[in-house]
Amino acid sequence: MSARFTITRLGSQGDGIAGADGGEVFIPFTLPGETVTAARQKDRATLMSVVETSPLRVDPPCRHFTECGGCALQHFEADGYRQWKRERVVQALKIKGIAGQIDALVPCAPPTRRRVVFSARRTEAGMLLGFVRALSSEIIPIEECPISLPAIVDALDPLRRLAGLVCATPKAFHMTVTATASGLDVAVHDAGKLGENQRRIASNFVIAAGLARLSIDGEVIVEPKKPVVQFGSVAVALPPGAFLQATEAAEQTMAGLVCQHLSRVKKIADLFAGCGSFALRLAAKSEVHAVEGDAPALAALDRAFRFASGLKRVTSERRDLFRRPLTFKELSGFDGLVFDPPRAGAEDQSKQIARSDVPLVAAVSCNPTTLARDLRILIDGGYQLKSVTPIDQFLWSPHVEAVALLEKPKRRR
Repeated sequence: MSARFTITRLGSQGDGIAGADGGEVFIPFTLPGETVTAARQKDRATLMSVVETSPLRVDPPCRHFTECGGCALQHFEADGYRQWKRERVVQALKIKGIAGQIDALVPCAPPTRRRVVFSARRTEAGMLLGFVRALSSEIIPIEECPISLPAIVDALDPLRRLAGLVCATPKAFHMTVTATASGLDVAVHDAGKLGENQRRIASNFVIAAGLARLSIDGEVIVEPKKPVVQFGSVAVALPPGAFLQATEAAEQTMAGLVCQHLSRVKKIADLFAGCGSFALRLAAKSEVHAVEGDAPALAALDRAFRFASGLKRVTSERRDLFRRPLTFKELSGFDGLVFDPPRAGAEDQSKQIARSDVPLVAAVSCNPTTLARDLRILIDGGYQLKSVTPIDQFLWSPHVEAVALLEKPKRRR
């Protein structure tokens, strides 16, 4: 049964929140000030109709919006959307008692996303390839995607056919597609074990379709062209399924902020270094020690450095920084540091940085909550927050990147 609700604000995931008997109700695809009818299930409700529309509501650009679980906020006017997303960072810091300069949100233009994770499953009606509906396991097949690079969208049909060729399971599986300078890199996970005939047919299809590589559960099946991306002036051959920032523009913005902050530093530690998106750029002016737990990513970074020219020395260390963070004593040899952890943040590592005398630190994060926690640790350890720049790498989603720049004044003797 549906009921009428008035939306008072947006929640952290972009859902409209209405006060009601029995507590707050979260209603996706609504905006503050709107009156809507919705079917309630406990603390969530499914939007039925918008009775009174917010002036901030706009027509979504994608036919799959509200079904596909990829985007939450296509209906939100651009200026209001950007203000809300910046406010996510502001509020996360405020909760931890952190005040400081928070810049305007760096916007994200459609269509620029270069790394997309599709879900796929074989059905009686054919092969499904798309995105999972929010809070569901249902795969919504897609025909367009206004956030993704045209190279990926234009390949939807051959990608769907390839999914059918590699599918050896009745269950859903994932297909990560990355646009590189060499073409599309396709990494399949949990599709089942392929027989020799399937591998041969899939390999021939990849070659004919002009794809750069197909890997399954980390094993390269065929690689007609080595998938390569540029980190500054350095070409890096990506390992199968490697992490890569979702948009090239956001990566360049983040790297620009970090490199400028550390521009006069002689020796830098890059923690959670990945394939080297910061380390290889920083090495143009500084010596860099790159620390990363993923062996293939670290090997790609090291290989790129060895084949590059004009860089300062880059050393690398494989290390699980969650289990064994660099200690404050180990950090004593560095005069600059950047860390870019996963969404869980870097709590233990931040505690060691806070005890160190590293004068300049750049903290990069895709999670405002864990960023605020880690910044609080650093500030309590004597660091001064100089600026925070929110970056909208994940267009029309509730997720937001941020780069925080900190300094620690020299201790008086």
